Amino acid sequence: MSYDRAITVFSPDGHLFQVEYAMEAVRRGSTAVGVRGKDCVVLAVERRALAKLQDPRTIRKIVSVDERSVLAFAGLTADARVLINKTRVEAQSYRLTCEDAPSVEYLARYIARTQQRYTQRGGVRPFGIATLLAGFSEEGKPVLYQTDPAGTHSEWKAQVIGGRNAKSLREFLEKNWEEGLEEENAVRIGVQALLEVVDSGAKNMEICVVRPGGGKAIMEEKDVDAIVKEIEAEADEGKTKASPAEE
Repeated sequence: MSYDRAITVFSPDGHLFQVEYAMEAVRRGSTAVGVRGKDCVVLAVERRALAKLQDPRTIRKIVSVDERSVLAFAGLTADARVLINKTRVEAQSYRLTCEDAPSVEYLARYIARTQQRYTQRGGVRPFGIATLLAGFSEEGKPVLYQTDPAGTHSEWKAQVIGGRNAKSLREFLEKNWEEGLEEENAVRIGVQALLEVVDSGAKNMEICVVRPGGGKAIMEEKDVDAIVKEIEAEADEGKTKASPAEE
């Protein structure tokens, strides 16, 4: 029997192949990195090369869900659009009912619940996206959540989704992340991680800094480029110092 034909049928060794294929769609997507700082969350995404005549404003990998929450995704853009719209409607519904903004955790739970629902019914397929949701808790602390196509959600200090090098980038974050990162250092770590997968530097990066109160600031390309050049200069300097030592 072809166990990958039906979404609701487990294979004998306990796999739901359609969900695993959705995770493969995420791996084939562009990389997104989230880094939690002392009083900010940095979202850094790889921007794939655009067609010469395409307007870059129409291709967004980082979007606002609510006043307090910003989302980055990896995977199928069309699936992301549908899921983001569902989440925005839920956020407005919550505001109407509770007369307050939904927490980042609430929205992460909602996204995960919606993704899980699409793994358990016939006639649908899983969403081929993973998300990073950034914002601030009710206590004013920065938070970063991840959801995946299986419908799980978890909180992270720093995380990477999408791309073939996610494992090595996660190891890089484990080595370099530390508690109480200043905004400048958090941005630097996000850019440094993306440089492992991006060829043409700042041109193919989008960096967003989420600050208290839900303020979302997309960094200018020239500012990102300055950080990229600084990192590359330090790397070259390190190689120059290492060469005489080897001789």
